[in-house]
Amino acid sequence: MNVSQLAENLIGSEIIKIGNQVNEMKAQGADIANLTIGDLNSDLYPIPDYLKARIALAYQNNFTNYPPASGLKSLREAISKDLANRYALAYSEDDILVAGGSRPLIYAAFKTVVDPEDTVVYPVPSWNNNHYSYLSQAKKVEIQTSEQNFFLPTAQELKPHLKGATLLALCSPLNPTGTMFSKAQLEAICDLVVEENESRSPDQKPLYLLYDQIYALLTFEKTHFNPVSLNAKMQPYTIFIDGSSKSFAATGLRVGWGFGPTEVISKMKALLGHVGAWAPKPEQQAVGEFLNEREKVDQYISHYKGRLNESLKALHQGIQDLKEKGFHTDSIEPMGALYLTVKFDYLGKKMPNGMPLETTSDLVYYLIEHAGVAFVPFSAFGTDTKMPWFRASVGGLSLEQIQGLFPRLEAALSKLT
Repeated sequence: MNVSQLAENLIGSEIIKIGNQVNEMKAQGADIANLTIGDLNSDLYPIPDYLKARIALAYQNNFTNYPPASGLKSLREAISKDLANRYALAYSEDDILVAGGSRPLIYAAFKTVVDPEDTVVYPVPSWNNNHYSYLSQAKKVEIQTSEQNFFLPTAQELKPHLKGATLLALCSPLNPTGTMFSKAQLEAICDLVVEENESRSPDQKPLYLLYDQIYALLTFEKTHFNPVSLNAKMQPYTIFIDGSSKSFAATGLRVGWGFGPTEVISKMKALLGHVGAWAPKPEQQAVGEFLNEREKVDQYISHYKGRLNESLKALHQGIQDLKEKGFHTDSIEPMGALYLTVKFDYLGKKMPNGMPLETTSDLVYYLIEHAGVAFVPFSAFGTDTKMPWFRASVGGLSLEQIQGLFPRLEAALSKLT
């Protein structure tokens, strides 16, 4: 073995694998409706004009040297103010850490609180918790969720697994499903976390809740809830992940932020200080200025998420129309984020070449080739390869492209016997 054991056994992303095949086929001239990557077509969904102008101005003003390792003070102050105004959350700028998107922050949170052989609990499907658990050498406990609960874990499902655990990782709105915790669901989970922590002795490590709310501003006719606003006793135990990438259609700007208990955030700062996972200084300066313009922020988000919701509703309606025609399809009404949860119950069916569809990945590649439509199976998010549910991300397509994919999808599904 020529590399470390950790590197040798690291598993690559199935999402990227599917996306690479789609991109190769598109480069060869194929017309494919790519619903795989959780990104946005920047021509369809540009960042806010004000933010774009402030980034350009920051470059003109030579904001091009190193930013502070924890993030620009002006940005952290703006985040602190926005959290107070938007969610009534009280976090000072010293308890906020800025990084190059949410990924370094999640990795830092895992590495800060999780020791080798510690237990990490998370639901499946969910994004990347299996990989971060592996990188932390943790014992992972995966909670299988159900469509009846919109693929979100319940307090009852979590309760048997929290005794002695170090980290519970949750996300709402959830990647990959776009579904959200209700107030009652999240309150019940918070009660469990508080109860578990109050049962521990002072020399025991707490049970922390990693709460990813990167899609919090992209909700449709639903209210986003967070643990600390629902239960003040959660503040010492909750590590938040947030940022600009999805809320401002700014995935390439790489400005994310985390906030939480002082002792945890300070160690995350030290860890990322060695990694150098900083967001670019001009983008930090501009995001801070934009956050201070609350009216501009809200106007942008209202228009942007309205368009996302329109696309998600069109995709949902198209899947429901197929269901009405007798196809083995279904979908969950969109609640938030960029994603629709779609069901294609076709495993065991035969393709035109006579070969059976044995896994959801088989169906994905069949639909890419025969329908020109690409989805991500829930198996990429930790579920069994037989679970017939898929993520569809609408950020890369126009409304017209979404509406136009259904004749091809219907024709391809009709050929399965």
